[in-house]
Amino acid sequence: MLIETTVVGSYPQPRWLIHRDRLGSKVPRVRAPEIWKVEGQDLEEAQDDATLIAIRDMERAGLDIITDGEMRRESYSNRFATALEGVDIENPGTTINRSGGQSVVPRIVGSITRKNPIEVRDVEFLRRNTAKKIKITLPGPFTMTQQAQDDYYRDEEALAMAFAAAVNAEMRDLKAAGADVIQLDEPWLQARADRAARYGVKAINRALQGIAGTTVVHLCFGYAAAVKDKPSGYSFLPQLADTIAQQISIESAQPKIDLGVLKDLAPKKVMLGVLDLNDPEVETPQKVAERIRAGLKFLPPDKLLPAPDCGMKYLPRATAFGKLKALSEGAAIVRRELS
Repeated sequence: MLIETTVVGSYPQPRWLIHRDRLGSKVPRVRAPEIWKVEGQDLEEAQDDATLIAIRDMERAGLDIITDGEMRRESYSNRFATALEGVDIENPGTTINRSGGQSVVPRIVGSITRKNPIEVRDVEFLRRNTAKKIKITLPGPFTMTQQAQDDYYRDEEALAMAFAAAVNAEMRDLKAAGADVIQLDEPWLQARADRAARYGVKAINRALQGIAGTTVVHLCFGYAAAVKDKPSGYSFLPQLADTIAQQISIESAQPKIDLGVLKDLAPKKVMLGVLDLNDPEVETPQKVAERIRAGLKFLPPDKLLPAPDCGMKYLPRATAFGKLKALSEGAAIVRRELS
């Protein structure tokens, strides 16, 4: 299908599942059990029920490739990063975040290893409950490196490569469990472009080594709930053409970037953000179609996948569903024009 629609990853978690006021706009790096309204042995069942809601909403909206909505996660990265050996979350460290403030982060105290699968059950549950193509996301090795205090390797590149090996092992199991698409979330490539230039692509390629099927690298400026003013251009993007990922995911609607940069990503497919998640208004299908057409000036229809700018976790659910429906309908408009 031309112009397949998809999501970046997350979908709003129901109010009966989390304390949205406790989550706010923060993105936890260590565990944040206080955000869950359901506790103990009931939590997994509640997360399963919330995942079914996310699946059905994405299906009803008409998306072509769906996720589990990341209903089981406190953030896009902390569930995986804190489940690895060598990571101390009981005695965390700190690092400078993308806004220049201090963040509490996992502390690296030993060799990074993945002893057991972490997201396999998520993929199995998603696969059982939809006939659509499915995607699962993982935090990328570069981003996890920036979100940690390294008291063991004391070498950023060595830590990134250790994370990459753990991600690679997880990806192999996720493919075996039925994932059609696996995405690495790497927002920190943009925030620390100088470090990314040294070893970002190397770490990503190690994570993707030997992984069959569709793989994606997602790059963004941060959630709209936390970052209102975004630059109009990426400090690190053309370099991703050197990754072995089949697709690159970028946001463009909120920051209104010059889409001429898409030419730098050839021959990759591009997941293009066409939903502004900072705008509380739901886009019309016509507005979405207009943004898709703008992308088609630089990419052929078989290389463009319209999507939201970023994860939708922080939006009201009605707003998120409305925007996804507009995404599907806008893509349908453009498909008809191309037929």
